[in-house]
Parts: sequence; C-alpha cells; structure tokens
Amino acid sequence: MKTVLEVKDLCKTYVINKRQNHVLRNVNFSVNEGEMVAIMGPSGSGKSTLLYTVSGMDRMTSGKVDFCGRNMADMNEDDLAKMRLDDMGFIFQQMYMMKNLTVLDNVILPAVKSKKVKESRTECAERGRTLMHKLGIAEIADNDINEVSGGQLQRACICRSMMNKPRMIFADEPTGALNRTSSEEVMTELTHLNEEGTTIMLVTHDAKVAAKCTRVLFIVDGNIKGEYALDRSKPLRDRERSLNNWLMEMGW
Repeated sequence: MKTVLEVKDLCKTYVINKRQNHVLRNVNFSVNEGEMVAIMGPSGSGKSTLLYTVSGMDRMTSGKVDFCGRNMADMNEDDLAKMRLDDMGFIFQQMYMMKNLTVLDNVILPAVKSKKVKESRTECAERGRTLMHKLGIAEIADNDINEVSGGQLQRACICRSMMNKPRMIFADEPTGALNRTSSEEVMTELTHLNEEGTTIMLVTHDAKVAAKCTRVLFIVDGNIKGEYALDRSKPLRDRERSLNNWLMEMGW
C-alpha cells in the first residue's frame, strides 16, 4: 500500500517569553493511501499542532514530514501554499467561509484559485453543484452562509475540501461545533469519501467519531504513545466498545 504521509522525528517548539515549550517531541508515524486516521489525546497534548505541522500550515522545528514524496522541510512558503491548495483538503471545527459569497461560491473557491484546475468558472460551478448534490445539500447552493444550518455548512466545507481532488484531507475537530445528529451526518459523509478512496486524517476528542476511522493514534505530551487499528467489518457498537476500553488503558 502506498504511503501518502511519512513523519520522522518531528519536533515542534514554541518560544514564549524566552522559554521553550516543546509541543511535539520526536513524533513518528505514517499514513497509507486509503486510510482514515484519528488523532486523540488529552487537552493540550498537541493534537491540533500535529495536524497543522504535518499539513504544512505550521513550520516544524526539526524532523522530516514527507507528503507524496516531497519533504516539507525543504519547501518554501509559496510551494507549501501551492501544495496545500492543489493536493490537500482542509475541514475545521470553525467553518471558515467568505461572508460575501454564496455557499456554492465558497465551495468552488479553491478550484477557481488553483492553477492545477483547467476548467472555466462555469465548469467549476457545475462540479461544485454535483458535489453538493452528492452530500445532500444541493438546495442551499445559492444561499448566503448565514441562511443554512451548521450541519449543512460543514457538509459544504467537505465539498470545498474535495474540489481539487486532494491526495489527503486534514480535519480538525470537524464535528466539534455540531449537535449529535449533524455530527453523525458529517461523519457518514467523511466515511463514504474514505471508502471511495480518499485518505483522511482528523483530530477528535469524541470516541464515537474515532470509532468510524480505520486507525487511532493516541498522543500524550507531544508524543505518540500508542495506536489502535479498527476493523470496519465489525459492528460500530463493538468498535466503540473496544476503542473505549483501549483508551481507558491508555489513560484517557
């Protein structure tokens, strides 16, 4: 199976008031094509910092992050920005969207801005509507972002993350701001995308969300303390139970 993301001896240190804060300490792991990996851990353990660093949104202090054969440590800011736009998709807990654009215009914005996409704006819009139809939100395409529910807006964010056909999607607490029903709907869509071949890495504090992934990495004090593989052929309730038992063993 092809490796999409390989992380070796990754360290991230912030200097605050002349004091060093070692947020990530010699982190090592890899993500293979088609996996859906959850990052879990206590509050302040470095989950989001890890996601931002391995996706090129934040610079590493030392180590190596290899994404599809390219070492991020050797890339300048322009190259990193181009890679994030063309080859990665992003979903956040706070659904950042342009308030002066419709939902559809927000969805297609990455494709309009990318030089990788050789389509007219009309063709991008058609593809955006197709994605929105697939995720069951076609009817809100021409709405303003303040006219739709949080669950609908997060599904629109999933559509936006898919516009440039990314090699991998990074999601930071994608269900954190949603109620349970909307959370389940969003996770159903992410699971479908993964089953269709999209590689996904997400941060979550919710074991119910993590149980829908294929693997869980548990981080404590900036280091991976363990990992747990999940068998999707087993009932979800069994996966949730076994994952919760493992998390308790890990000190969750």
